[in-house]
Formats: sequence, structure tokens, C-alpha cells
Amino acid sequence: MTTETISDRQLEIIEAAGKILTDSGVSGLTIKNLAKEMKFSESAIYRHFTSKEEIIIALLEYLAQSMDERYSNAIKSEHTPEEKFTLLFQNQFNFFNKNPHFVVAVFSDGLMEESQKINETISKIMSVKMKHLLPIITEGQQKSIFTNSIASEELMHIVMGTFRLQMYKWRVANFQFDIIRNGNNLIQSLLTIIKSN
Repeated sequence: MTTETISDRQLEIIEAAGKILTDSGVSGLTIKNLAKEMKFSESAIYRHFTSKEEIIIALLEYLAQSMDERYSNAIKSEHTPEEKFTLLFQNQFNFFNKNPHFVVAVFSDGLMEESQKINETISKIMSVKMKHLLPIITEGQQKSIFTNSIASEELMHIVMGTFRLQMYKWRVANFQFDIIRNGNNLIQSLLTIIKSN
């Protein structure tokens, strides 16, 4: 399922599922609660998705596809590695600021225990990020803008882990701080750390 193949109704269901995940966690996300949230019958939900697992996977697949498209559109070849790095993460913070339920979907307690398929889809989201971030870091190192004292893959893991912690803190704080401002500060701090002296 891609952003092209998902129907408007399926997207509505995914967004309603994200709202329930945000408010009530994984245990609160049931077909019954989803039908109630959408003022649908349960059978109307089942016409679009066969199970709760399928809804969660569709939500995560939609996020992975959306990230891939947004990053491809935001980053242009003429940008410097620093500009690409900044745009990649600003794009992410702006998207999550408008759609916090996607953060919840990735960081929900218990979600990873739900099924192997869900785990694989969460891994796909990380792969999309790596696909876009690694070439930026590699280019920055080749141009001696970013440090070469750490291998590009290791540098990518450090950067991703730092941003992941920031998103997790925002989630745990119930989205109570300004993720755009904090995110921009984090981008600048990381650039300071990874740039060559």
C-alpha cells in the first residue's frame, strides 16, 4: 500500500487509529473503538481492513512512503551536505509537528510486541531514513565538511539515535514542548559535532 494506492477512506481510518493510539495506547485501539471514533459500523471498517494489525501496518507503511516522497522532494542535488542534513530533519520535525499520531505509532509501548510484521514495517521506516541520510553524510565526508574520524555508517547511527531520543522525549512529554524549536537546536548541535575542525 502506497500513498498513491491508499483510498481517502483508508487514510481517514488510519488517522482515526493514530488518534486512538495517541489517547489510549495500543490496548485502546480496537475495531470497536475505531468504529465509535469514526461513527461507522464495525463492518464498515472491515470493508477496508481485515484486522487491527493491518490498520497499524497500513499506518506505518503510509508513513514510510510519505517520508520517502517528502525527503526526495525536499533535498536537491545543488544543496550542500549541511543544507541537505538540515532540510532532512526540518522536514521530519514539521511533518510530525502536524501529525503527532505518527510519532505515537512508531513509539507506542507494546506495538513492537504486537507482531513480527509490525516490527518489519517499523524497520522499513528506519531504512527509508538511512537511505536518505547516509549519502548526505558520505558526501559531507568526501568534501571534508563532516569528520572522517568516524565511519559514515557509525556517524549515521549516532545522528539517528540522537533524533530518535528527541522524538521519544517529545512523545513522553505528551507533545508539550516546541518540537520545531528544539529540533532546530538539535540539528545545529549535531552539525557542530560532526563537522570537520
